Amino acid sequence: MNRVIGTTAAALLVAGSLLPGTAGTAVAATSANCVIGAGAVTAGGDHGEQGIIATVPPTIRSGILANGVYPDGLARVSSSMSIREDGFGGLAVNGYVILGDALYSTGYHAKDGQIDSIGPTATRIGGGWGSFVALEEAEYQGPTEAGISRWHTYGLRGDGVLFRWTIDSKGVWRNRVSAPGFAAVKSMALISKSRTYDTFLANTRSGALYTIHLPTTAPLQPIVKLVRRSTWQGFEALLAQKCGQSGTLLLGIDRDTQSGYLYAVSRANGLSTVIQSRGKVPLSFPTAIHFRWKDPGAPLNGE
Repeated sequence: MNRVIGTTAAALLVAGSLLPGTAGTAVAATSANCVIGAGAVTAGGDHGEQGIIATVPPTIRSGILANGVYPDGLARVSSSMSIREDGFGGLAVNGYVILGDALYSTGYHAKDGQIDSIGPTATRIGGGWGSFVALEEAEYQGPTEAGISRWHTYGLRGDGVLFRWTIDSKGVWRNRVSAPGFAAVKSMALISKSRTYDTFLANTRSGALYTIHLPTTAPLQPIVKLVRRSTWQGFEALLAQKCGQSGTLLLGIDRDTQSGYLYAVSRANGLSTVIQSRGKVPLSFPTAIHFRWKDPGAPLNGE
């Protein structure tokens, strides 16, 4: 698996130490290693990056990864984006994005903030995505396997129907399944990937925080557990990164105040989950589209 590199957030995406907490105990974080790579699509279609470190209060390293990735104002929703060394002194970036009403697989190579002469590529997956409000991919790489063994994508439609597709070895989307009942979800972040399930952490408009456990078998049968009953309604975006063996570094973004707040979260276990505030992030979040920078195949063990 290629190591994530870069001058700011990309350089910091090596998972660090977040000691798992249990009910009644504090969650301990090693600030030098616990980092989340927060990505953004600016109004001008640029890709931004922020490495947010779990000190108290949080500290940051930020910058623009690449200029002119998308047409101005056209991007609506982004999946997490993979970022890898391209072997030529630059970075290779790939991921999914909704541009207008259509879904695209996009990619580019960049160095020193500039995209190479070939420019970004965009392969159209399909139309009818104008009503989707969330998009994510979950590729699982087993501990002894040479490559990705399971690759799913998820999309949440505005009416609360959650969809999942299986991506085959040729990149074709197949086996669509769906489950209704998520109209109250405001935002969601992938916190676990395993051979047999994926798990999201989601907040609702009423302020509750839940885990959504999704077995990889069909049909799609979500298992929802309450984590917190209230106070989480202010976040329009949640981003999560593995930290330690079974912990999660969680970033909540409040677009109304353009603020971000960082949390250390123990292994998810319903209401017994320990959540420790690391404080307000000293950074403004004015853009409307946020996503997680990732190393493709890297584990997430938050549940």
